[in-house]
Amino acid sequence: MRQRIKRKRVLLPILVIVLAALFVQSDWMGRWIYPIYYKDEIRRNASTYQVDPFLIAAIIRVESNYKPDALSPKGAVGIMQLMPQTAHWILQQDNFGGLTVDDAGSQVEAGISLGSWYVKELQRQFEGNLAASLAAYNAGPGKVRQWLANGTWDGDQQKLSNILTERLDITCNV
Repeated sequence: MRQRIKRKRVLLPILVIVLAALFVQSDWMGRWIYPIYYKDEIRRNASTYQVDPFLIAAIIRVESNYKPDALSPKGAVGIMQLMPQTAHWILQQDNFGGLTVDDAGSQVEAGISLGSWYVKELQRQFEGNLAASLAAYNAGPGKVRQWLANGTWDGDQQKLSNILTERLDITCNV
C-alpha cells in the first residue's frame, strides 16, 4: 500500500511537469482551445482590405465565437456582430456586389467581408491607432471621438480602463 502511495506521489508531479512542458513548448493546445474557423474567408478578406487576419479572427472570436447567425442583445448581427445601421452604411460606401444587411447577419463570407472593410475604415479614421479602432468597433466611432475630444480617454491602450469605467457607469445608471 505504501509503495502505491509513493508511486502516486512521484507520478503526479511528473505528469504535471510533462503537461506544463507541452503547454509552454507548443501552440497545439492554443489551437485546440481556440480554433480558428473560416480561415479561407478570413485570409481572403484580410488580404483584400489589408488588415491582419489574426485581428479579424480575434474580433470574430470575441464578437460571436464563430457563430454566423449570432444576434446580440443590442441588435448586432452575424459573425462579426455589426449593427444593422453600420452594415447598411458600409454597403453604401463600397461595391459589395449584391450583398445585403440580412446577408451580413446570416452568411459567413458577407459578415467577414463587411466586418473586415469596417476594421480597415476604422483604422483609417483613427490614423492607425489600433486601440482606438477596436474601441470604435465596439462602442462606435462617434463615441470614441467624444471620449477623445472631452478627455475621457487619450487613445492610449494603457489607459483603456478610463473608458471601461465610463461604460460601466453608463450601464449601471441605465
